Amino acid sequence: MIPTSDSTPNGTFSSVEQASHYLRQVDCLNPQTANVDRSLLRQALLLVVQASDYQIFGICADTLTQGIQALESYATALNYAPTLDLPTIEEAVYIKFNPKSGLCYASLYSGNHRGVLVSCQSATEAGINEMFGHLPLDLFMD
Repeated sequence: MIPTSDSTPNGTFSSVEQASHYLRQVDCLNPQTANVDRSLLRQALLLVVQASDYQIFGICADTLTQGIQALESYATALNYAPTLDLPTIEEAVYIKFNPKSGLCYASLYSGNHRGVLVSCQSATEAGINEMFGHLPLDLFMD
């Protein structure tokens, strides 16, 4: 079942655990995810991100331009500013961005998946150490 705003009281999350549970159910590879409440999805991701120390992004996109747009929108929403000195790639692309190390690279991607993977990292075991996604490429563009 894909979660909706009806799944949470007043369309909000009362805990990081509830937001994490919601994110675990969302995968844009599942056709039903098109019906997910995007505002609620953004809210869940932002809440989980606040409970982790940093995040690593993996973006699978049809084009480098599409991947860069996704990375920039997610990075802006999560208060990161990646340095995008990426090679020109004319085919599907995988972009990885690690804000802790500053590493950002792009490579050819031969897979069929499209979307954003957000790996939340915490310094302690008790923190959030989990990957969510594939999330919509354009989640923070509307």
